Amino acid sequence: MLALRLTRVAHPAVQLRRLTVAAASAGTGFLLLSSLAYALRHPDDPSAALLRLSWCAVPLAATAYLAVAVARTDPGTRPRSALSALGLGPGRLMAVSAATTALACSFGALLALLVFLQLRGGGLADLPFDGAASHFLAADKPLPVPGTLILLAIVPALASAAVALALRPRETKPPARAREAKRGATEAARSAKVQADAGGSPTEGTGAPSGVLLEDAPEPEDDPEPGEADPQRPLPPRRPPTGLPWGIAVLAAGLAVEAYAGRTPAPSGASTTALPGGLAADSTPVLVGWLLTALGLALAGPGLTHLCGRLLQAAGPGAVRLLAGRILMEEAGRIGRPLGVVCAVASGTYAMGVLYEGSTPVLGPLTALGTLLVAGCTVATLLTAAVEARQARADVTAALLRLGAPATTLRSAAALRAGVLLAVFVPLTFLIADLAALPLTR
Repeated sequence: MLALRLTRVAHPAVQLRRLTVAAASAGTGFLLLSSLAYALRHPDDPSAALLRLSWCAVPLAATAYLAVAVARTDPGTRPRSALSALGLGPGRLMAVSAATTALACSFGALLALLVFLQLRGGGLADLPFDGAASHFLAADKPLPVPGTLILLAIVPALASAAVALALRPRETKPPARAREAKRGATEAARSAKVQADAGGSPTEGTGAPSGVLLEDAPEPEDDPEPGEADPQRPLPPRRPPTGLPWGIAVLAAGLAVEAYAGRTPAPSGASTTALPGGLAADSTPVLVGWLLTALGLALAGPGLTHLCGRLLQAAGPGAVRLLAGRILMEEAGRIGRPLGVVCAVASGTYAMGVLYEGSTPVLGPLTALGTLLVAGCTVATLLTAAVEARQARADVTAALLRLGAPATTLRSAAALRAGVLLAVFVPLTFLIADLAALPLTR
């Protein structure tokens, strides 16, 4: 009930992001139902039907990734002291976020079912496109209700589980100094109690005034974390992302696997793996190489963003360069990974364009839908991460404006950040795409 109320009173921008999740869920659900229709049309070829179903894992992962990014930027489910006093702590707010995500994805799955039935010929005859794809969607075969419901429930279940895992409350350990102070106070109280039981004075050697028992004295307060209780103490610097070496290693491994697959001919009689759009790979290592390349770009994204921030501050920076570099270093973990995922998807799309150069494209409607869905989800995730980063630095921006910083300086810093990221990631995307397409162009 609370999830429904938060959905109803949310800001229009929040509603738009939730509708994006619903649209992605609808597209993924339609692809799952189309794989079921293919299995009904070809009951004698279960391996091909299973292969089509396995290709839906990529849009499914992109949809779950977008749902997590949208849930992070939802202002209605952020922990607040007033909500905690009412019993809505971080755990319950996480459950509300998961329920809201499941609601949006369920709406998308229902929309996918309606469109599927309309194109199959079992919908309303008054609406357009009734039975437009009846042969393609196996309209002459009865649709299994349990299998349909299971396929439609995959997207809401996976997306809500991903949101619950990403937004789960994490235990915050007290700092080491606070633990040592508390341990010392406990040992001092215990020794004073032993002395009092033995007939000695509990205030000897403790520094407490005469006639005052140690139990009556206030316990020493734990040392606060730096920058948490003391507003005059600056926050400790964030640790730089540590995934850049791992990302480079995984990326190099993926390119090596693709080069090996391109040089090694497939043995006679070996089964080939069909790629979307009518492509055919000589062996499964090509697909493994593509997946490793995408994973390497996603892992290296935060480190590359942090490195861009450091380069902006090199060689005597001015106010604009210093501000842009500091913001990039601070937000490297927040926008770096979505940026790396966008580069991975863009490199894969560009590699497919290189393969189709000089020939007639054979992309089918489902392949085009899947490609558009994955690309749209990754771009929407990047934009949502940018919104989250802007919300996180809203206090800093307001403080700079109060101190008299001109708005043109902030806009120049934002433009400089965007330009540096484009200058680094766009050539990298084209380079990785060319290297990834080499095994299939030979």
